[in-house]
Amino acid sequence: MAAIMLVEDDFTIGGLVMSTLRGDGHDVAWVRSGADARRVAARRPVDMVLLDLGLPDVDGLDLCRELRRAQSETVLVMLTARREEMDVIMGLESGADDYLTKPFGVDELLARVRAHLRRASQTGDQASSYSCGDLTVDVSVRRCFLAGKEVVLRSKEFDLLSRLVSSAGHALSRETLMSDVWGANWFGSTKTLDVHVAAVRRRLSQAASLQSPPPQVPEIATLRGFGYRMELLRPERETPRPRT
Repeated sequence: MAAIMLVEDDFTIGGLVMSTLRGDGHDVAWVRSGADARRVAARRPVDMVLLDLGLPDVDGLDLCRELRRAQSETVLVMLTARREEMDVIMGLESGADDYLTKPFGVDELLARVRAHLRRASQTGDQASSYSCGDLTVDVSVRRCFLAGKEVVLRSKEFDLLSRLVSSAGHALSRETLMSDVWGANWFGSTKTLDVHVAAVRRRLSQAASLQSPPPQVPEIATLRGFGYRMELLRPERETPRPRT
């Protein structure tokens, strides 16, 4: 059973989603405003947030950012009637892991929820660390370090980076990454993958810019028409000292 917060002001949609999730065995807290969502988030951690972006008292994207800061490991799924690609990208860049466009079916909702919760459980059970260049990803504690300095990542950013680093030097298709990071039952656009790759690149670049000397940051190469590859980095050879 997972603890899920549903933020939805529409009584018809909210009632349907709540009954569907409770019927699947989950503990659901249904709130109808941004203010109530803040109170629930401050009171207890939840495994997942289902967030309607069209709330009456707060901008959904601003609330998404607040909830992400408050509970960084929580899976955050947007519920939105906005279908334009730019709207979806803005939502993902605000901290969401996934999105569902309205209207959606209960089967799709359940499949998406189960996939996310299963993936979160699996990543939590791993006990490995991976390194590439000066980058180390410790899956057992879900922390990332660049030359010994921690890089703070969102939940899905961490999952994506750990998947890439674990197969450094190997080409990974978009389908493989979506299945391994977001779950095999993913129904939506793979644009979310591109947004998260861009975010990971940006975070690593920003972290590297704060260090001197510059650390070795592995590159996430784009393989057009296929997917991505984390490039291998080998330790630089020491410069031979002149003989005296």
